[in-house]
Amino acid sequence: MISLRQRIVWASLLGSAAIASSGAFAQAPAVAPSAAAPTAAVAQADNAAAPKAQHKRMDPAQRMERMKEHRAKRLAALKEKLKLTSAQEGAWSTYTSATQPPAGPRPHMDRAEFAKLTTPQRLERMQARQAERSAMFAKRAEATKTFYAALTPDQQKTFDTETAHFGHRGHRGHDGASHGAPAAPAKS
Repeated sequence: MISLRQRIVWASLLGSAAIASSGAFAQAPAVAPSAAAPTAAVAQADNAAAPKAQHKRMDPAQRMERMKEHRAKRLAALKEKLKLTSAQEGAWSTYTSATQPPAGPRPHMDRAEFAKLTTPQRLERMQARQAERSAMFAKRAEATKTFYAALTPDQQKTFDTETAHFGHRGHRGHDGASHGAPAAPAKS
């Protein structure tokens, strides 16, 4: 599969070749195409895609550790901005433990195994997974609402501002569940 970056590189190479053959360079004598030019372009495209490929190949344990560190930093910053009182510390602990992502790697079904299932069996598996995710979300939402109720109005405004981005999918496809907290609940 060709990445977007590689497509862009190839499109620019083709566009440059089209311009070169029809534009100001049309009067220049024809030169035999060099085999090194396409190879250099491919190497350049591969080098440009290398950082992205390395990210995908990261060890799952390392990636989980990095995500945990990132979550801990975000929660520490949120706690600092909220300026919690000692009376609110218990609610904070309950909130952070209830919104903790599940421990261990997520169970993944082998694609070959999934392909062997009949369509109704696949649908049942997908429906079961969807039910698991809904239950996890309901638990996090309830914990968030409980914690939110323990905050002062000023703290609630801060919480709303700081957690508003958790529900968006702009962070490489992650939803609020992977960020440790759902979007702030609407005020009634």
